Order: sequence, then C-alpha cells, then structure tokens
Amino acid sequence: MPKTSKVKKKISKTKAKAVSKTKAKTLSKPKEVNKGPIRISKTYIPKDTEKYMCEKHKVYFRMKLQEWKKELIKSNNEALYNGSMDDNSISADIVDQASSYTDKNVEMKAINRQIKLISEIDKALARIREDTFGFCLDTAEPIGLKRLMARPVAKYTIAAQEKHEKDEKVHADD
Repeated sequence: MPKTSKVKKKISKTKAKAVSKTKAKTLSKPKEVNKGPIRISKTYIPKDTEKYMCEKHKVYFRMKLQEWKKELIKSNNEALYNGSMDDNSISADIVDQASSYTDKNVEMKAINRQIKLISEIDKALARIREDTFGFCLDTAEPIGLKRLMARPVAKYTIAAQEKHEKDEKVHADD
C-alpha cells in the first residue's frame, strides 16, 4: 500500500507541475483578442466615452446602414410595382392628364433620390470594411458620433462639408 501512495504523490506532483507550466505560459502570453463577430443589443447607442470607431461602433453603423438600405429598397419596389406608376389610363380631361404626369414625375424624382442614397449607403458600408468610416475624407479627422448618428453616410466633418458646398456654389455660378 505505501507504494501506491508514493505513486499517487508522484502523479499529483507531475500534474501540479504541468498545471503550473500551462499557467505560466498563459500568463506570460498577451491575451489574444477574440476575432468572433461582436454582438450588440438592438437598443445599443454609441457613447462618447467609448473609443472612437471601436468594433461596437462599426457593428452599430453597419446594422443601421443595412436596415436603412433594406427600407429604401422595399419602398422603391412598392412605389414602382404597386404605386400609380403603372397607371397607363389616359383621361379625356387635359387637367387630369397634367396632374397625373406631374404626380408620376415627382414620384420618379423621389425614387431617383433614393437610388442615389442607396449608392451612398453602399459606399459607407465599403468604408466600414476598409476601416475609414467615421473619418473625414479630406482631413482624416473624426467626423463625430452625433453627426454620424444623424447622417450615417456623412463623408466629411462639418467644416469640410461647408467648404465643399461653398466650392460647389462658386463653380455653379461660373
């Protein structure tokens, strides 16, 4: 019986040594960041106290942009297929024809604006993938969370946007 107790002690010592070696290895290594997808709650709102454009912010804005894009596509489809766009009936009254033409024209302009906005959303999603989202394309300064919350497709800081608009106005006057 004493031999088995010695064996047990030896085994427990080797286990203790093995455990202490693995603990030492894990303590000496820097912790590796989990590269799995980050999940945020539906009620999450980015805060200024968090690091600017951390992974949570990127996930939040990606989800917001994707939902916005889905809504725009859905409303465009409804307008094109279910709206008055397919109304080909010709009225005998010239005023009714003019009114119908104006309504269709306004609807088409709205759809075109939404298509351009979908393109801007796609560009913003590409900037998220490239890690340039949230930073001004001219100055590389942070755009700011409040501005991005209001306009997620913003590409410039407020100062840079004002400069662009002023330049556009000058060139439009030429």
